[in-house]
Amino acid sequence: MIENNLFEIKKYDFTQDLLTEICENHFVNGLWPLVYILSDGIVKEAYVGETTDAISRMSNHLKSNSKNKLTAVRLITSDKFNKSATLDIESSLIKYLSGDGQYKLLNGNIGLANHTYYQKNEIYSDMFKTIWDELKSEGITKNSLDQINNSDLFKYSPYKSLSIEQKESLMDIIKSLLSKNNNRIIVEGGAGTGKTIIAIFLFKLLYSDMDDLNLEEFGEDEQEFIKLVKELKQSYPNPKIALVIPMSSFRKTIKKVFRNIKGLNANMVIGPAEVANNKFDILVVDESHRLRRRENLGTYFGVFDSVNIRLNLDKDNGTELDWVVMQSTKSILFYDENQSIKPSDVNKEKFDLLKSNKSTIIKVLTSQFRVKGGNDYVSYVDSLLRCKFRKNTVMFSSNDYEFLLFDSLEDMVERIKTKNKEFGLARLVAGYSWKWVSRNSDIHDIEIDNVRLKWNSVTDDFINSKNAINEVGCIHTTQGYDLNYTGIIFGKEISYDSVLGKIFIKRENYYDRNGLNGITDPEVLHDYIVNIYKTLMLRGIKGTYIYVCDENLREYFKEHIHTEKGREETKVYAPFSFEHINNFVTINVPMFESVGCGELLFADSTIQDMIPVRKDYIHAGSKYFVLRTSGDSMNKAGISSGDLVLCKKEYQPHEGDRVVALIGDDATIKEYHKDKGCIILKPCSTNPNHKPLKFENDEEMKVIAVVIRVLDKN
Repeated sequence: MIENNLFEIKKYDFTQDLLTEICENHFVNGLWPLVYILSDGIVKEAYVGETTDAISRMSNHLKSNSKNKLTAVRLITSDKFNKSATLDIESSLIKYLSGDGQYKLLNGNIGLANHTYYQKNEIYSDMFKTIWDELKSEGITKNSLDQINNSDLFKYSPYKSLSIEQKESLMDIIKSLLSKNNNRIIVEGGAGTGKTIIAIFLFKLLYSDMDDLNLEEFGEDEQEFIKLVKELKQSYPNPKIALVIPMSSFRKTIKKVFRNIKGLNANMVIGPAEVANNKFDILVVDESHRLRRRENLGTYFGVFDSVNIRLNLDKDNGTELDWVVMQSTKSILFYDENQSIKPSDVNKEKFDLLKSNKSTIIKVLTSQFRVKGGNDYVSYVDSLLRCKFRKNTVMFSSNDYEFLLFDSLEDMVERIKTKNKEFGLARLVAGYSWKWVSRNSDIHDIEIDNVRLKWNSVTDDFINSKNAINEVGCIHTTQGYDLNYTGIIFGKEISYDSVLGKIFIKRENYYDRNGLNGITDPEVLHDYIVNIYKTLMLRGIKGTYIYVCDENLREYFKEHIHTEKGREETKVYAPFSFEHINNFVTINVPMFESVGCGELLFADSTIQDMIPVRKDYIHAGSKYFVLRTSGDSMNKAGISSGDLVLCKKEYQPHEGDRVVALIGDDATIKEYHKDKGCIILKPCSTNPNHKPLKFENDEEMKVIAVVIRVLDKN
């Protein structure tokens, strides 16, 4: 038994005697919410749950064929637990135990909590870290939370709560699988929008027992999702399904992930050529923009031709995309045309033709989940590389994300090594502007000023290889992977014409043979190389550093990227600018004018002022702004005309929340409700003239924030 002044972890044998033994535990007798872990140290399987009725729950588990083989149970109890806290700790344990890899979890992957509640950051986040350390001392876990956060097992684990957008996409996928009219669904989304997670989540849904899906935790607004999941599992009780991944290195990484997930196995992850071996009920293709056609295939021509012959396709025109469509009853394609990087990739026109088919559904993902710079950073990178900036465009700045241009490659290399020691997964990458001459030798490939570097010595899982910090990766060894920090060397093949205001390519300095041969149109090569650099610039979760070899391109970048030397002078209007005012530590938060609490008002995105807000009102990891209100539609909720209200961005609204909603170009504050699939924004006013606003779907309006508090009245 482990005792802590905040919690207690007590171990019991998982037998029928357990029901008598735990009656002596006052948390069990008092029907307190608690968290528990069932486990077996021999077969290395575990199940995590939470309950207020431990006796009833344990009795059910002892009758379960999947769980009664487990041998031990640990009850985690605390007099500080409430239902929200135990749901959150349960969810965190499931996510991190899955990423730890010591045990295969019997849990399903839906019903996980992911919400804010009272004192979550003040008490329970730190409590979870301590619980984890205690479990580690008992041998239940083996890795630290920081190590797990950097692991592929964690990043691609299906034991995570999906965002609203991801869940909607998953529902559309399930509906397509259930429909007789839809054979394909194309899910479009840029780098970092969570395409791989959705794919793996679907597999875990199909291979989880219904009893383990935690369906009882869903509210009324989730009933449609539950119904679809049940129909899916009934329609596909034993599906012939595979996840197709075109890139061999990334495929091997995902095979490792599948190997460590209960119910899944590495054989479910295949390459495109293996598609020809069987007919499938469902084929899911991740990174489908990297499916190939018969162009610049190198040594792969023979395999490619043989598959086309077996499938009775024209030898010269049959593609891996054709193989997927022919060999599957249903196909799900995760696609991003802007990550197509070489002429062997199936061209955009082929996908456009597939999209035009009436049996194809198209779903678009837009939210950024990898890069902490968010969608603003993604848009900025696109404008930078496509030369789409307007006059007087403000440089991208964020306290959540480091985006810096280095004048010295030596300084950037040292910064990456420092970040790697601090956070792990900081890597150097470069455009293919140097020949790979160092194969099995000590020769250096890249020499710039006094810096000598070598290309990656391994092609499989380079990112996680032992010597990766001392080497340079390319697009082929990094596409699909997450990094914490990326240091990118823009090579000698990419330059800038200041007269035309356009990036151009120097073909003679590009050394990816298979990415070059057969391309006669300079614009096609330009698009491929720009796609490569954009993809590299969206690898880093915490930051991206840039060094540019070409002088003209460097000068262009200096106009739009803060330099490393000038970073201290950079003024950013976000958290971490502290002052002591009225005996409270405060954070400066941007204020916008204004938002309607009555008639709709135009949503002005111009920052009007910086407002000092008490630090204890702010939680790290979230973004905030202040609005000045106008009108009386929320006066019964304590929000009067002229008040300053603190708002939290990127928030998933819950029933009854006071939200900031955009309706066209107008903004309003109202109470958020859902009824029979409709969204209703209700006033809370003494004025009877204010009426509820009803929307059939969230395409007609968008919730951008939730109101946290009125600042004027504190």
